[in-house]
Amino acid sequence: MSAEQKQPPADQERVGVYVCHCGSNIASMVDVEDVAVWTKEELGDEGVVVARDYKFMCSSLGQELIENDIEELGLTRVVVGACSPHLHERTFRNACSRAGLNPYLSELVSLREQVSWVHTDKAMATEKAKAMMAGGIERVIEHEALEPLRVPIHPTTLVVGGGIAGIQAALEIADSGNQVILVEREPSIGGHMAQFDKTFPTLDCAACILTPKMVDVGEHPNIELMTWSEVERVDGYVGNFTVTIRKKPRYVVVEDCTGCGVCWEKCPKKVIDDVFEAGLGYRKAIYTPFPQAVPKYPVIDTDNCIYFMNGKCRACEKLCPPQCIDFSQEEEFEIVEVGNIILATGFDLFDSRRIAQYGYGRLANVFTSIEFERMCNAAGPTEGEIVLRDGVTTPKSVGIVHCAGSRDVNYNNYCSVICCMSSLKFAHLVHERTGAEVYNFYIDMRTAYKDYDEFYQRVLDEGALFVRGRVAEVTDAARNPGEEGKLIIQVEDTLASMQRRIPVDMVVLSAGLQPPADTKEVAKKFGIACSAAGWVTERHPKLDPVATMTEGIYIAGAVQGPKDIPSSVAQGAAAAARIIGRINMGEIELEPVRATVIEEKCSGCRICNNLCPFNAILFHEDRMVTEINHALCQGCGTCVAACPAGAITGTGFSNEQVLSQIDGLLAYSLRASADLLEMVPA
Repeated sequence: MSAEQKQPPADQERVGVYVCHCGSNIASMVDVEDVAVWTKEELGDEGVVVARDYKFMCSSLGQELIENDIEELGLTRVVVGACSPHLHERTFRNACSRAGLNPYLSELVSLREQVSWVHTDKAMATEKAKAMMAGGIERVIEHEALEPLRVPIHPTTLVVGGGIAGIQAALEIADSGNQVILVEREPSIGGHMAQFDKTFPTLDCAACILTPKMVDVGEHPNIELMTWSEVERVDGYVGNFTVTIRKKPRYVVVEDCTGCGVCWEKCPKKVIDDVFEAGLGYRKAIYTPFPQAVPKYPVIDTDNCIYFMNGKCRACEKLCPPQCIDFSQEEEFEIVEVGNIILATGFDLFDSRRIAQYGYGRLANVFTSIEFERMCNAAGPTEGEIVLRDGVTTPKSVGIVHCAGSRDVNYNNYCSVICCMSSLKFAHLVHERTGAEVYNFYIDMRTAYKDYDEFYQRVLDEGALFVRGRVAEVTDAARNPGEEGKLIIQVEDTLASMQRRIPVDMVVLSAGLQPPADTKEVAKKFGIACSAAGWVTERHPKLDPVATMTEGIYIAGAVQGPKDIPSSVAQGAAAAARIIGRINMGEIELEPVRATVIEEKCSGCRICNNLCPFNAILFHEDRMVTEINHALCQGCGTCVAACPAGAITGTGFSNEQVLSQIDGLLAYSLRASADLLEMVPA
């Protein structure tokens, strides 16, 4: 350790400098001792009164070093060279605060991410570290003492999406005694899980474990359930969101409806159910999606209702015992006030028609995973019987193709998480119900979670056959004896190092998961971001997977990325826990690093108005000036950079602060260049 020497003038800031080894993350590529010594020796005139290096600055002992120096040496500024500010800036700000120093009079220099991890030459990395520390010291001198913003929290929470993640989140918050508004675009909550027959690896009946939760949601006094509805607009900020919800007309007076079912029994119009039954079954033009639907009230499909098509029929209205059919209903908009929002809008299945060589939509007996789920379900179109497309013939051989649309650069290059286990579940159900020969065509088996690999072993013991290799083609073109009337799966068996043609009666495509088609539109509406693949982006993939970069908006379930049921439930509960904690606090503390408009400089050009990704910018027509809502602003700096008049400044990132940091970097570069020149022989 190096230590303090001469004292700066009384009117000069007293700066403490701390350089972290981060174990070997920084020290393996940066001579941290040299950086600390150089900083004190060369920058003492800039106000540096102490410079230390320590193995783990983020540890309790490392923080105590800072706290003790603040108290004993009267430090007025602190600079730490360590890991990413995203990870540890708050850690060191809190250490300053505990010692009585305003936390915003500190600066964290990212030596790990910006120096150690991106260089291979230790000498050069050390020199860069010195330059960055010099810049950080110059910058921190320009820092101002700031106070966090405090915003009250409205106790009501909005949950968008009624799948298992949204259901779990809503129940957790409601059980804590707080109000929840649950919005679902379909007529019933339940999501994809309601379509499943069994759940892996325990083979629980999906409906048996889901239905009680659905009923709890429908009956909970603290939950307002709004199905057949969509969020139209989101305004406001954390703690104080104003949300406009569009309620589609059911054409049923729900206050009078008993859910008796006479209306759909008597409805003469039968329609292929492309949603819940995945095109394998039928429903009526007035319907509930499935018997356990919550709420129990039906909706009228205006695209197929005879009355809406040609003005005739109205059989449901005539025969409804409580007379609750109302064809005059119109779309309604309801505005609600909420403090926090959970987005749990789930996933879509990959459209297997996109892989033309697999024959889905062209070859009758090629099924998708969701079609197979409905076929296996006792309440499904075949009442649980596994049959070919003719509805009668039981297959004697079944091929299950893993990763259809997943792990493929032509479609989705990510793993969909559930496909391996879903395929194993399908193999078990085929064996159990038909005794057919089952082939699993896989790339790799990914059975990573509790009891998953044991289930894999169970399927192996049942006699399922496994072929390692991506399927090239599914065809009905027979070439060899025994292929007539069959579907032939062409595949390279990578374990046997040979091409194989395997004839089967049925093919099941384990379709991958992908974001809903409107996810980017939804994300824009809520002021959050999406990844390149289209999944909603979390604040931190490891340390904060339930929050987004927009304060007050959380995510749960497969909206973040592919997940199985337990992970979705856990994330729903985690998001709820975060919100309950905030509600109990009554207010939230926000970073004061925000953009501010200097009204005297604002020309009213409005260039910045449509640039803010967080919708934090307002324009006052009467005064012709722009104003920034500090509760909405996230301090990204987009408006600061765009303003041609320089009328917008970023708190914590003022021109003086940024330019002083650049001055520090350049001053070191000039000093290093002069040293090199002195070493050059005359």
